[in-house]
Amino acid sequence: MKLKVFHINAFAKHLTGGNPACVIKLNQWLPKMTMLAISKENAVAETAFFVESDDHIHLRWFTPEIEMDLCGHATLATAHCLYAHLGYSKKIIYFKTVSGQLKVRCEEGLYKMEFPTREGIPAVLPASILNALNIAPKEVYKSRDYLLVYEVQKDVESIAIERSIFDKINLDPGGVIVTAPGNTCDFVSRFFTPQASILEDPVTGSAHCTLVPYWAKKFRKKEMKALQISERGGEIGCIYNEENVVLSGSAITVEVGFISI
Repeated sequence: MKLKVFHINAFAKHLTGGNPACVIKLNQWLPKMTMLAISKENAVAETAFFVESDDHIHLRWFTPEIEMDLCGHATLATAHCLYAHLGYSKKIIYFKTVSGQLKVRCEEGLYKMEFPTREGIPAVLPASILNALNIAPKEVYKSRDYLLVYEVQKDVESIAIERSIFDKINLDPGGVIVTAPGNTCDFVSRFFTPQASILEDPVTGSAHCTLVPYWAKKFRKKEMKALQISERGGEIGCIYNEENVVLSGSAITVEVGFISI
């Protein structure tokens, strides 16, 4: 069997920015272990697989290690694949996922995704995570991921992770978000995943399901601009609607190839 693979950078405005994802259309689901093997071979943060039905598109996401419950950048990449390459003509894409229905539309070159909120609750940071960080946070919250809040952008830029400690932590499928007010935007963030082949995720849409409610209440505003300040970096438009968040960004196709299984 030969499958077409779309390599797309999500939340990107140039070829070296944003978060790389691979997108693969299937006629029917492959065995889970086969999709994991393909994701490992693709060697990007996430590979999205989708199967079309009459009114929905069934969507799943895989890292090289596990199947994820929610992924923002690979959802954006899938929407770009459908609109830019596969002739999808409906104004709204309805994705059916393990995290519920996700809606995506394209307006003025931006993909706007409706995602569920995952508001964090105050928490105590486990010593294992604290010991892996070079700078302690001022606030800690927990949803799927740990949300660590810092005073200023420079703190987030300066975060370093001791992997020998960090990789002993099991947050499957979650990670650690570090965030602070931004210098040129509303807020900045970075995202780290223990035991993952890719320690720092370049741009993490799902983390903003937790980031947006926090900063919307802190700033008392519903619309914000966010930057994920990884080495590749990415810009995310954010709207807080209490029951959901709308995340927007652009995408660029890097290449289209094939994989044989």
